[in-house]
Amino acid sequence: MALTDIWKKSPDQLAGKRLAQIIGFAGSGKLKDDSDASREFRAYLSQVPSALLVSYADQCLTNRFDDSGLALQDVVNQLGRRLGFSVTEGRYRGARGEIGFDGIWRSPQGLDLIVEVKTTDAYRVDLNVIAGYRRSLLTSGQLSSEEPSSILIVVGRQDTGDLEAQIRGSKHAWDIRLISLDALCRLVRLKEDVEDPGTLGKIYDVLIPREFTRVDGIIDLVFTAAEEVREETELESEGEERKPKFVPVSFHEACVSRIQRQLKLQLIKRSRATYATVDDSVVLICAVSREHPSSSGSFYWFAFHPHQRDVLSKAVKGYVAFGCGSEATIVLIPFDTFKAWLEGMNITKKTDRFYWHVHIFRQGNDLVLHRKKGSPRIDLTQFRLGTEVTA
Repeated sequence: MALTDIWKKSPDQLAGKRLAQIIGFAGSGKLKDDSDASREFRAYLSQVPSALLVSYADQCLTNRFDDSGLALQDVVNQLGRRLGFSVTEGRYRGARGEIGFDGIWRSPQGLDLIVEVKTTDAYRVDLNVIAGYRRSLLTSGQLSSEEPSSILIVVGRQDTGDLEAQIRGSKHAWDIRLISLDALCRLVRLKEDVEDPGTLGKIYDVLIPREFTRVDGIIDLVFTAAEEVREETELESEGEERKPKFVPVSFHEACVSRIQRQLKLQLIKRSRATYATVDDSVVLICAVSREHPSSSGSFYWFAFHPHQRDVLSKAVKGYVAFGCGSEATIVLIPFDTFKAWLEGMNITKKTDRFYWHVHIFRQGNDLVLHRKKGSPRIDLTQFRLGTEVTA
């Protein structure tokens, strides 16, 4: 049975196993270029949560095993995908007539990163060789000739002082960026905690070589990420200003877990509220709200943003889900149905953005969407999770 099939049927069977054991289940159990084991292992990595990827990366460094360096290359490339890059896998081992890159990451803006993965900087890296990969890829047409490309070296250890000095003193200094594996994992976690495309764009910029006498770009990333978290807290509190926001950490994930079972799909977290299948054909926006008291019972308040509409519009199938108070009450609406309701919803406009208000009221056992004055209310009871939904 393929690794992905085991993961779909019984994820707990694999979640607790060491990475070396998991590779042993893939094909012949040995990672080789163009092998079934490699394809099976990479397909498996594409479906697991990012927290497991972080754990696997750590195992490659702290519990060395046969092919741990090759496994780390695959894990790092998968982390690149979780950041939103389109990734071309490189080769594990050099071969005559083949370009020896570890990966090519292309950002949504069309910028290419040639990725080199090193478990440690204990040995001197030949930067000329890596720069040669870049020239060869450009000549072969595997890199965009219209947009600039650069090199990203991912080092397993945080102590990278020797390699940093080597890069700074070389003629390639303006073409190479260096990042520790720990920092790369933190970038993935940051991406999954934010939703604003502007913040995501700043994450990509951090990995592109820049002149850092001026540090505005890095400060912008920190500031905008913190600002988004602050705004989300303020939006939630609009429902009832006197009480602080309280949403359990597992609320989003618990909702998505139920939705996956309902749709019979496996969804990967793309950002704070966005989840998708591996091929992005099915996309889910999942928002949560605590329960707010009202004169007629209770209600739940959510914000729906234009960039979320745009993401769902590009999917073959899109869904909007609203967790009402807890994962016990979830409204799951096909986006084709939901988008027709947006015109009647209230809007908050700011200088650089706007969002729609989604107010769901509980009336007895019914859930009703309230929109602006003059727009009819919509009974959502039929969309409560538990009703059969066809993916």
